[in-house]
Amino acid sequence: MPTMPTTPSLIVNALCGSVLLCSLLCTAAIVKADSRILPLRERATVVDGWLTERVNTVLPMLMQRADIDLWLITAREYNEDPVIRTMLPATWLSARRRTMLVVYKDPDSESLDTLAVARYDVGSQFKRAWDKETQPDQWQRLVELIIERDPARIGLNISSTFALADGLSYGEYQGLIDALPEKYADRLVSAENLAIGWLETRTGSEMVVYQQICRIAHEIIAEGFSEQVIQPGVTTTDDVVWWYRERIRERKLTAWFHPSVTIQRAEQASTNHKQEVLARTGNPQVIQPGDLLHVDFGVTYLRLNTDTQQHAYVLKPGESQAPEALHQALAKGNRLQDILTSHFVAGRSGNDILARTLKQAAAEDIDASIYTHPIGYHGHGAGPTIGLWDQQGGVPGRGDYPLYPNTAHSIELYAASFIPQWQREIRIKLEENAFFDGTDTRYIDGRQTELLLIPRPSTSLLE
Repeated sequence: MPTMPTTPSLIVNALCGSVLLCSLLCTAAIVKADSRILPLRERATVVDGWLTERVNTVLPMLMQRADIDLWLITAREYNEDPVIRTMLPATWLSARRRTMLVVYKDPDSESLDTLAVARYDVGSQFKRAWDKETQPDQWQRLVELIIERDPARIGLNISSTFALADGLSYGEYQGLIDALPEKYADRLVSAENLAIGWLETRTGSEMVVYQQICRIAHEIIAEGFSEQVIQPGVTTTDDVVWWYRERIRERKLTAWFHPSVTIQRAEQASTNHKQEVLARTGNPQVIQPGDLLHVDFGVTYLRLNTDTQQHAYVLKPGESQAPEALHQALAKGNRLQDILTSHFVAGRSGNDILARTLKQAAAEDIDASIYTHPIGYHGHGAGPTIGLWDQQGGVPGRGDYPLYPNTAHSIELYAASFIPQWQREIRIKLEENAFFDGTDTRYIDGRQTELLLIPRPSTSLLE
């Protein structure tokens, strides 16, 4: 066989092949350790099973709590009410034509009728209650069902406080008013509390799986904040952001917001929080040894969302751990988390929890900011808002909503610390997902108590 000539291009190709092989082997090793993600067909089975359970167990309790006899949720294709999207079967990505869902609580038996005034059954829970050939007018068929049941209070998704409970469009509202007899129009009320309750309440079955959903997010964050992705002196913050986006898709997940990666370092002047928020986009920086990295990251899986913020430190040559002052700063952030969750008491408003937390933080000399929110079907979910980053005096409306049991929350906040070696102040910005059962608050998959290190300390015996 003739000898192949050695040329620069062949050498480059060989090197590229070796690098590619090494990359594939490394990736394979990483993937092998990943938490399992279900195939799409299995996901649909899980989602539909949860929906059946929720309709049968959660919905009757919430109808009673909100004092609603009949709940009407109606939307047209591609203009879905946020609530109706959570009630569609897993194989539906949107409403079909006009989709009306009717939930009626019988005042005597307390049983529920769950009907679809639509051309089709809406999953297994909402059975078709309209035959267009018999009654061509969809609105009139809805009116017939309402008259048959004669509800005292008819709930509509109308709210001036919560966007997630304000899904009834003007056109749908006008169609209802035009068709509904005045007697029943006088019985229309806001279903705000019912809609928020439906969206925020988590079941035991969901919470069993939610831990792994949060674990998957933690795994991807740790992988991105490692030497597998970051080469100090070369890799930029934008490189890591786009790696996260690609990795989410590789794992057959979606992101509900664009992740961000930012840097705090000794050479930078201190900035206020508003400046930090505005600097998240359009300002890529090369990652260097000695940097404190921050990521804000969220994925969607099985209709549930995560929202996580963590930190990593890029080791300088000769370092095996982060400076002690950074460890202390993280510990202060963990302490602030503990203060916040200690004030989680059923029935307290978000504004009350915020005020109590900030008062105790000040007493403990912690420079704090709290901007915690519910999480679940939506990343910025339904329920009590506990501060906004630019509203530390309370949030009218959303902050007045009470904390209920069996709800999930993103414990989001920052604690500021002065770092003597850097001669500047930094902010430890943390966010971890937690579950409130009515008595206790627990992190769904734990929380960050140690900085991620880049590179990970070697276990080699070589010196």
